[in-house]
Amino acid sequence: MNAVEPRPAPAPAVAACACAATTPFVHEPGPAVDSGPGALARLGDHVLDVHADARSGGAVVITDRGLRSAGIVDEALAVLAAVGCPTVVVDDIPGNPTVPSVEAGAGIVAGAFPGTRPVIVALGGGSALDAAKGIARLAADPSGPGLPLVAIPTTAGTGAETNGFGVLEDPVRRCKVYCGDASTTPRVAVLDPLLTHGLPAGPTAATGVDALVHAVESLVSRGRSPISEAFAAEALRRVWRWLPVAVSDGADAPARAEMLVGAHLAGQALSRSGLGLVHALGHALTAHHGVVHGRALGMVLPEVLAWSLEESTGGPDVTAWARVAETLGVPVASVPEALTDWCEAVGVTTAIDGGTLGVGSAEVDALATTAAADPVGRNAPRAADRGALATLLSRSLR
Repeated sequence: MNAVEPRPAPAPAVAACACAATTPFVHEPGPAVDSGPGALARLGDHVLDVHADARSGGAVVITDRGLRSAGIVDEALAVLAAVGCPTVVVDDIPGNPTVPSVEAGAGIVAGAFPGTRPVIVALGGGSALDAAKGIARLAADPSGPGLPLVAIPTTAGTGAETNGFGVLEDPVRRCKVYCGDASTTPRVAVLDPLLTHGLPAGPTAATGVDALVHAVESLVSRGRSPISEAFAAEALRRVWRWLPVAVSDGADAPARAEMLVGAHLAGQALSRSGLGLVHALGHALTAHHGVVHGRALGMVLPEVLAWSLEESTGGPDVTAWARVAETLGVPVASVPEALTDWCEAVGVTTAIDGGTLGVGSAEVDALATTAAADPVGRNAPRAADRGALATLLSRSLR
């Protein structure tokens, strides 16, 4: 019998993920996470773990008046009181936190517990969490680390509890600015889905679209790594599946829990990968016209995705877009249409109503200038100058 030549093993299938393990990256652990219904009850223990002297140094709760009137702030204060932690509340954080509001909050914190380093407890949506990070930085000794922070999100969208940088509005320059550093990354993120059950359908949809855009932009970002892709793909899967349920039935416990975890995973992804042009243009619409952040993203999402795919399809990043398409269950070319239909189905408009917002040709140029200066767009899969951004805005106008 003649010897049989061994056949070479078949080549492994190419994964949809474009980012190989040889891609250099650094992975930082981020906050400790306490997740699950009723997690708020453990807030006191977390504050004491973060700062053993909290009983004398105290805690400052950064929140908004809506949560205070809803009773959620009182729940948190009761938990802190049970462990003997004195508290001060700053509850005048606006929907889009501004530089002046953060400076004012830092002044209150600095005078609340003189000579100590109080723990900052950020309780609320992305606005409260972003403001808290700015306050934690400004109220501390400039030569040392920011004040320790524990974050409790009450919306499933921004993932602001995953990183140390707050996005603030500069009302003078009409743009978004960033405040914070690694030291203001929350030490603990308390993810209690029960705190999100009272959120109406509109804000649920808007914050959920924010989480979805975080996941999509992270998956195709030029700054992505195998770690960020893992977070982003799982975030996209959960948000795509569960946001329509949460919008339809705000008391659906599994949907609320899945959305809170999905938003957190998306935040973990963007903290490592960076975002893109949807956020750059969305920030400009919010700064110039006060559009709710998640809704501003929806207004420009279809045109940015379609424009980005013009260059990416068939090019080196096609596998990154394939990862998005695979999760959505559609062909790559259908990603913009699928996400547009999904946004509209949850009640988030996917075009700019120029008449209502007062956006004309002159305003398009101003918005594009603001977006071009925003560093959030630097990792976009397709680079865009001010002219390209103006074109995208014009295409988004209806």
